[in-house]
Amino acid sequence: MLFSPGGTLSDDMTRTEYCLFTASEDLETMQAYAQVFNKLIRRYKYLEKGFEEEIKKLLLFLKGFTESERNKLAMLTGILLANGNISASILNSLFNENLVKEGVSAAFAVKLFKSWINEKDINSVSASLRKVGMDNRLMELFPANKRSCEHFSKYFTDAGLKELSDFARNQQSIGARKELQKELQEQMSRGETLKDIIAYVREEMKKTSISEQTMIGIVWTSVMSSVEWNKKEELVTEQAIKLLKQYSPLLKAFTSQGLSELTLLLKIQEYCYDNIHFMKAFQKIVVLLYKADVLSEEVILKWYTESHVAKGKSVFLEQMKKFVEWLKNAEEESESEEEEGD
Repeated sequence: MLFSPGGTLSDDMTRTEYCLFTASEDLETMQAYAQVFNKLIRRYKYLEKGFEEEIKKLLLFLKGFTESERNKLAMLTGILLANGNISASILNSLFNENLVKEGVSAAFAVKLFKSWINEKDINSVSASLRKVGMDNRLMELFPANKRSCEHFSKYFTDAGLKELSDFARNQQSIGARKELQKELQEQMSRGETLKDIIAYVREEMKKTSISEQTMIGIVWTSVMSSVEWNKKEELVTEQAIKLLKQYSPLLKAFTSQGLSELTLLLKIQEYCYDNIHFMKAFQKIVVLLYKADVLSEEVILKWYTESHVAKGKSVFLEQMKKFVEWLKNAEEESESEEEEGD
């Protein structure tokens, strides 16, 4: 028996290590070992926390094992993670400076994630990483001078883990967007000029390859998060109109394409639905942005007829009914005048 209720945890772990490192590298063998650990931990619940702590310690001393032994441990650790016997917080040990510097951490991670994903899938892995805040730390498997999305992506893609590369790239993108949004809000609170804010955003778009459609969503959220909103519905509309008048040039700078305009309009719809005090403000916001040349007639009509989302659909379509009719009549009059001119 690998664990005994009467023995100390360290004694148990010595026996565990012996079994582990004399085992075959065959996946089925590692799965069999994982099954043994699983049964023991289920039977002796007091071992659960201690077992995870011992795994963390083992990972800190990976340099003391041969490559073959490290491969076995990585494979087993991946299966234990997939089974939920240990949490992804054990990966913190792989960020040890010496292990990272010598490339041990990255090589071990390849075997571990292959095993983990083989047992589950990338969605399960990503959920476990997020649960313990490890989803944004995978770059730390590499030294500072190699800690880039490009290096991470190439390393793990070449190792046959493209799904992990894609996940890390997506996480970095999400992180960059959050930082950008935070910086925009801070610039607004400092009262920086619209000219400077627009220049900053355009520079960030170049650096991060963020599309205009994505950027207008970030800008909208930043603007609407830059103030403390009044709790009274009758006052919040007035407050929103005042704010959006101020920042309409900023919104206009990043709605040069019809798709960007539509993205913004959908963001407005979702925002007004998700924030109940804004339900009655939707039409006034849209009209304001139409008059400020942020939203075009074509996009508003497209949204109204086919491109709206389900959130608050009936309420917002009813609010917009008269304005849409006015837009259609104005369009017909314009066409009629053009025909008479011909």
